[in-house]
Amino acid sequence: MVDVYVNGKYAGSVDNAQDFVDQILSERRRGKLSHNLNLYHDKEYNQVFIEASKGRVRRPLIIVKDGKAALSEKQIVQLEKNELSWSDLVNQGVIEYLDAAEEENALVAFMQQDLTPAHTHLEIAPMSILGLCTSLVPFGNYNQSTRLNAGSKNQKQSLGFYAANYHVRMDMDVNVLDNPHRPLCRTIMHDIVEYNEHPSGQNIVVAVMSYRGYNMEDSVILNRASIERGFGRSTYFRPCVTEELRYSGGLIDQVGLPDKEVKGYKTERDYRFLEEDGIIYPEAQVKEGDVVIGKTSPPRFLSSMDEYNLNSNLRRESSVSIGHGEQGNVDFVLLTENEEGNKLVQVRLRDLRIPEVGDKFTSRHGQKGVVGMIVDQPDLPFSASGTTPDLIFSPHGIPSRMTIAHLIELVGGKVGALSGRYIDGTTFEAETEESLRRELVSHGFRENGTEVMYNGLTGEKFHARIYIGNMYYLKLRHMVANKLHARARGPVQLLTRQPTEGRAKEGGLRLGEMEKDTFVAHGASLLLKERFDADKTVLAVCEDCGLLAIHDEYKNRSHCPVCGENSTISQIELAYAFKLLLDELKSLCVYPRLELKNKY
Repeated sequence: MVDVYVNGKYAGSVDNAQDFVDQILSERRRGKLSHNLNLYHDKEYNQVFIEASKGRVRRPLIIVKDGKAALSEKQIVQLEKNELSWSDLVNQGVIEYLDAAEEENALVAFMQQDLTPAHTHLEIAPMSILGLCTSLVPFGNYNQSTRLNAGSKNQKQSLGFYAANYHVRMDMDVNVLDNPHRPLCRTIMHDIVEYNEHPSGQNIVVAVMSYRGYNMEDSVILNRASIERGFGRSTYFRPCVTEELRYSGGLIDQVGLPDKEVKGYKTERDYRFLEEDGIIYPEAQVKEGDVVIGKTSPPRFLSSMDEYNLNSNLRRESSVSIGHGEQGNVDFVLLTENEEGNKLVQVRLRDLRIPEVGDKFTSRHGQKGVVGMIVDQPDLPFSASGTTPDLIFSPHGIPSRMTIAHLIELVGGKVGALSGRYIDGTTFEAETEESLRRELVSHGFRENGTEVMYNGLTGEKFHARIYIGNMYYLKLRHMVANKLHARARGPVQLLTRQPTEGRAKEGGLRLGEMEKDTFVAHGASLLLKERFDADKTVLAVCEDCGLLAIHDEYKNRSHCPVCGENSTISQIELAYAFKLLLDELKSLCVYPRLELKNKY
């Protein structure tokens, strides 16, 4: 007897499991049972599981009988003529949806020519095993799977034309590529998702070579002339939002130019861009600290005595200003109301981002790199025809990552640029490498994609021929302008008295354990004393018992809580964080005793 479970609950048992499974499958394909039903025969434990619950991931496959696909040529023609729909194929038992469990019992063929009598299902299209972003990668079947995953993730982080109405949207942290291109090497997925309507990269000339050691590891070299022509230029948008909130007692926030009597009034310079209504005007060029929306709020703490207080009407300053390390132009000002009927003011800032050293670029094959150097065009290598690359990619990134598609796209892009056509790079169904090579030869180039190139600095011919072609490159959202920060002085944490953390809080850069090790390794260990003195404090310590002494502010002297008034007290320099540790130990009834020695 074989146990049968429906949606995880025991339903009964059957004599012959295989006959039962075949009958259920047959009735589902004839439409007598719901298409949402899936079943799995666990042969190891001799159990049958039937699932019809919600939330399961299911994917469509073509049914195979006796080594032949149920989908006929006639049906394909009917589909093309719209005489047949997708649901018709499901109802006719041509296509069925399998969940993860039922797929364990299935043998799925990849291509039609791979079919054998043992196969139960056939993939609708080989490319359908990939996700949306992964199927946008041209010649994806030539890449390692990990690189396809990386390429998919990189595409999600790339800048492009994300929405047609971006100029009236108030989205947070938005980047728009200024002049995106349609890719020369494309897949069928580009047409399905209408990629042409929202592209996210640019076609550029890429040379695979070393350049004076500045493109070691994962860095790339950019052509300054290409940047000046518009390569990689993007615009960064960020909104500043405030609302006139209502409080108990009829109090309300007020958007407007703050009065000088207001608590926390800034300088007149900070309010210089505000108009009479307290809101900044469009196209004003602002930087860190400038106020964009003037606002005052009622006092924070209200008590019953406030009505008798003369200063009860004194409001506090709560304007919206530009954050630390930010700048830009005011792009758009919007005045509206929210759902509660409160006045809402939104100001969008715009900042032009020109590629600089440290910005991140990537191909669609997961070959991301950081700009290591921007070189003037005359100093770059050039071909016999006078072509200079827009970007130089290191050849050492290819063998270890095995992104062969990266190299094929260079040849394909080159053919596409010379022929004036798009190259089909659909995964598993792309134009062959041989045909691309033949077409390249017909245009008067070498079939292997290499060219004789000359050193831009000396004019000498390179001994090796350089692999050069056209490629679709993406600019990623990781830019130096959003991340670079440093400080000399600034705010500190209340508890530890150490510098704050994070760029927005004017924080310092953490000097951790490994950074300490590098200082020591380079013989700069004395720098550590200076670096680790951020929270230096002077404390009174009893020389007799080693306990922290208590300082009496009135008498202006210290005494030991254990040894009394007559003890010898020394002033010791130590980290405030260590003082906190000693306090923590004392709270746990542990006696922290400091043994003092003269360093001289």
